[in-house]
Amino acid sequence: MGTMNESTADLLERELVITRLFNAPRALVFGAWSQPEQLAAWWGPRGFTTTVHEMDVRPGGVARFVMHGPDGVDYPNRIVYSEVVMPERLAYTHGDDGDAAGEAFEVTVTFEEQGGGTNVTMRMVFASAEEYQKVKEFGAVEGGNQTLDRLGEYVERMEGSRNRLELSFPSDREVTLTRVFDAPRRLVFEAWTQPEHVARWWGPQGTTLRICEIDLRVGGAWRFVLDLPNGAECAFHGVYHEIVRSERLVNTEIFVPYPDNESWVTTVFEEHDGRTTIRSTARYDSPETRAMVLQSGMEHGAAESYNRLAEHLTTMA
Repeated sequence: MGTMNESTADLLERELVITRLFNAPRALVFGAWSQPEQLAAWWGPRGFTTTVHEMDVRPGGVARFVMHGPDGVDYPNRIVYSEVVMPERLAYTHGDDGDAAGEAFEVTVTFEEQGGGTNVTMRMVFASAEEYQKVKEFGAVEGGNQTLDRLGEYVERMEGSRNRLELSFPSDREVTLTRVFDAPRRLVFEAWTQPEHVARWWGPQGTTLRICEIDLRVGGAWRFVLDLPNGAECAFHGVYHEIVRSERLVNTEIFVPYPDNESWVTTVFEEHDGRTTIRSTARYDSPETRAMVLQSGMEHGAAESYNRLAEHLTTMA
């Protein structure tokens, strides 16, 4: 009968593994773990709140956030990412700005699709058995389980509020948004392409599309300027390259602060039994640009915008 080798035994003495199955798509769960405004909504044991100061989710990138305990004590956290594979895997070193090198620990989080849900495994490896015992006595196991409980509650709320907006990743440079609307294709295409309709729904809740210019022809340009609740604005523009009315659009898109990062967007409209499925695929110039867009809260904004479109379609019908 074989015996456990010394390195395996040593690892078991300083490794903490927590696994949880979430009833939500993998892209949604990964986004909750990798976008600052989402992480702040669930991170930490019950009774804690979290303020995220920065979050650069890429190899070598840094995330800094502070957990505020119910007793008024603040716990600063610092993460340095070593591996980012969207939406499958995150690996990083976790400590705080005052940690000595030996006090930080290594974390690997994997996201696996399972029966329509997502199985998350969080593996933490500490520098020594003594460090592991110290965090266990501090309540790391119970705190970790409570944190994942809160994540489960958060993604369940998101799954309902996003009204079945689905994200998929055809390649490392692409994102596809899919949503079904209770309206015929002709009406949905009209709402998607006519300025008087687009101005009523484009953008997250609380924003206003102040400028909505659409020249719907091959070679025609479009330009949107979105006013944000904080007084700032976001401006986008592009050119139409293919138009098949009520069926398909292909256009470029540029976010004004990044004029060199042009994306190509293909939007397909399919009707079945009086309902319309929209599939919009954005192809970016690099995996890094896609990561930046996802990290900016794209899923949140798209979900709210599509909800507004669904509401507007009821008024058109």
